[in-house]
Amino acid sequence: MILELLSGPADVLLDSLHWERMATIKAVRGTRDLLPPDTNLWNHVEATARSVFARYGFGEIRTPVFEVTELFARGVGEETDIVSKEMYTWEDRGRAESDKGQSLTLRPENTAGVVRAYIEHGMTDTGMLQKLFYIGPQFRRERPQRGRYRQFWQIGAEVLGPPWSGSDSALRDAEVLEMLATLLNELGVRGWRLALNSVGSAEDRKRYSAALREALEPVKHNLCEDNQRRAETNPLRVLDSKDPGDQEIINGLPKISEFWSEESRTHFEQVKAALDACGVPYVEDPRLVRGLDYYTRTTFEFTVPDGSGLGTQNALLGGGRYDGLSEILGGPKAPGIGFAIGEDRLILTLQAQAEEAEPAKLDAFIAPMGVAQNPAALKLAQELRRAGLGVEVGDGSWRLKKSFEAADKLARKMVIVGEDEVNSGTFTVKDFSKGEQVKLSRTELVGALTS
Repeated sequence: MILELLSGPADVLLDSLHWERMATIKAVRGTRDLLPPDTNLWNHVEATARSVFARYGFGEIRTPVFEVTELFARGVGEETDIVSKEMYTWEDRGRAESDKGQSLTLRPENTAGVVRAYIEHGMTDTGMLQKLFYIGPQFRRERPQRGRYRQFWQIGAEVLGPPWSGSDSALRDAEVLEMLATLLNELGVRGWRLALNSVGSAEDRKRYSAALREALEPVKHNLCEDNQRRAETNPLRVLDSKDPGDQEIINGLPKISEFWSEESRTHFEQVKAALDACGVPYVEDPRLVRGLDYYTRTTFEFTVPDGSGLGTQNALLGGGRYDGLSEILGGPKAPGIGFAIGEDRLILTLQAQAEEAEPAKLDAFIAPMGVAQNPAALKLAQELRRAGLGVEVGDGSWRLKKSFEAADKLARKMVIVGEDEVNSGTFTVKDFSKGEQVKLSRTELVGALTS
């Protein structure tokens, strides 16, 4: 395009370049830019998560954002909506025409990729329990709406290992749940609610699925179209439906607890006992399930009030115990438990709960009085930043009124840097909250600006 323009007449070139400049390119629908000051909150959330996870012995894993499509077809399930409708998949052809291509997919979730890495890198050979967390984007072709994007962010973790490592222990389940309660508390999330259930063993699930199919057979024609399909392919997913018209039927279906083996019942009681000992509140929800066949026993969901005052809840994160995923992906037996936090929704929750609070401001705004004082202002800002303060620097070309207006928006206090201040080493400091001005020596600045 550029070469064609450069070889044409000058007037055509100018007109074409003008058109190119005027055309506006926007972010793809379902994606968005994260900008300051919002990114400050994102960084705070992720730093807090890393800090909490480290205290529980978790290490970070970073997997590729795209994998071979077969990983998700096998790991998530070809019959799921994720694989059948929502994945971004393409054929990656080789450089030469004779090279055979392969089908690749942007990751729609991260559990399959983590387990793939666990197998590929022989982490099972250590015989040790592996505690891994991740933070990063996932991709699904969904209808965009507030809190739900085609590129969305998750914070998640997986605890897995051979059975003799303790990976199938009820204690591991309770530890993960207590860690998540700690994370939400340290982030300042108010009103969170932990819903807890068990989907039993693989054998329990088979018996329960058969009972659900039998119970749904005479009434499935009254369900919504999606649930009619699920009643045939994966009846457990009917329980998770939010369709208002189906709730009366769903409430009358058998409960999974009626099909627990004694071993499954004991495991669930052990999880609850450990949570009780740690003072982590929870409610039992017999309808809370995970639809994939490899999920077993403990399943959970953390929610927060939606703010409507009607008592409804918004999901923040969910997860559960699984067994068999490693074998599905070609690895050894490795039971585990994992979760994924919808970071986009978590951020929205924190913003909504803090919207009445004062926005965070920098410690100081340095206002040089004249262009000649710009170097001295930058030098002072350097010293204060190295002391750990948040500082913004104005410009000496600004009028004093403009400096005051900028300082009031950005910082708690303003430091005036004029020729007299530089020569004397004494600076005028304006405290906006108190409406006071004081003169301070250079050595007094750090203490005064942090108080």
